[in-house]
Amino acid sequence: MKFTDYNLNPKVEKGLKLLGFNRPTDIQYKSIPNILNGEDLLAVAQTGTGKTGAFGVPIVDLIYENKLRERRKTGVKCLVLAPTRELALQISNVINAISKYTTVKSLAVIGGVDQDPQIKTLNERVDIVIATPGRMFDLISQGHLIIHRVEILVLDEADYMLDLGFIKDIQDLIRKLPKRRQTLFFSATINEQIKKTAYSIVKQNAIRIQISPKDPVAKTIDHSVIHMEMDHKRYFLERVVRENPDKKILVFVRTKVRAERVVAAMARVDIKSTSIHGDKTQEERSQIIQQYRQGDIQILIATDITARGIDIPDIEIVINYDLPDIAENYVHRVGRTGRAKHKGWAYSFCAEHEKETLITIQTFLTREIKEIKINKDNYQDTLKIERDRKLDYQSLVDEIESFDHQKRKKKKKK
Repeated sequence: MKFTDYNLNPKVEKGLKLLGFNRPTDIQYKSIPNILNGEDLLAVAQTGTGKTGAFGVPIVDLIYENKLRERRKTGVKCLVLAPTRELALQISNVINAISKYTTVKSLAVIGGVDQDPQIKTLNERVDIVIATPGRMFDLISQGHLIIHRVEILVLDEADYMLDLGFIKDIQDLIRKLPKRRQTLFFSATINEQIKKTAYSIVKQNAIRIQISPKDPVAKTIDHSVIHMEMDHKRYFLERVVRENPDKKILVFVRTKVRAERVVAAMARVDIKSTSIHGDKTQEERSQIIQQYRQGDIQILIATDITARGIDIPDIEIVINYDLPDIAENYVHRVGRTGRAKHKGWAYSFCAEHEKETLITIQTFLTREIKEIKINKDNYQDTLKIERDRKLDYQSLVDEIESFDHQKRKKKKKK
């Protein structure tokens, strides 16, 4: 099937060609007709399967067709909520591309930047607002964002948005929206409690559920775990980088401080990397993402700020330097690679104190993650990053043993 089979407006189809969208992915194929028919939807699909297009395409088409029929400007018709600024900006870019040849106007409303340009654009009338919750509520309370004419509400990364940290805000928002509206939920992961919450928000018996395969990790991702001491993680990261000089690598750590420490550790061995986390300004974060997307940055050390929804197609290796505290975030992290049917690899470094976390993740996945054992008698079986050639890990072990020796010497001096 092709997008031309949906009988979309020709100007919307022209925008899809600009994006290189020819055939819908599975989630797009199943979602678009239901959205065009005005039905509420809970869509659960693996990362990298085109969820933004699944709601962006039909929403732009619906709004544009309505605008062609209406004579007066009616304000914001669609509100899309996303948990992070980066994801909101990414969704905005996709919707802008889809609507490029139409009169549909969209705006990303996010914190961390001056609100005055956003207010100015809102006053000029926009049809679709893509927002993070904090800035959205600020602009609603100030009277700049009028939502009483919203016809479609979208929650992207719905499991996170409906979690305890956001649910009160979402409930407050629902009370401000028209009762007659279309509600769409999209996520890569969802549990029974979140599903129950979603059902309470939509029209009774009107929700369509699209279920992803039992394994939430895409088949295009080869993911495994390596057990090691905490102090040895830097050596293994260095080895992965040196064995893959031309590959784009995304490294996840637990905290902002940890991110800076890993950047510093890599710098000490002459490996250049960049960090991204919540302490960076929004301007810095946007610039870093753009440089990483363009290939100006090869190694990005990140907190979970980039775990959800960020679509950078050519990330080949994801490394969980620290295991995520939340099991669902494992799926979102490794899902940054292996996107759009490309092959990707993900490696998790597991220290002794992280073993319980690993078990929790494996329980969530309903299967054990493949283990790569560090076998001192057979180094070629250790951490096979490049499948086409054998690697010599003797030097890595020598480095580790040297590090341990120096550490013991320091303890004796004390």
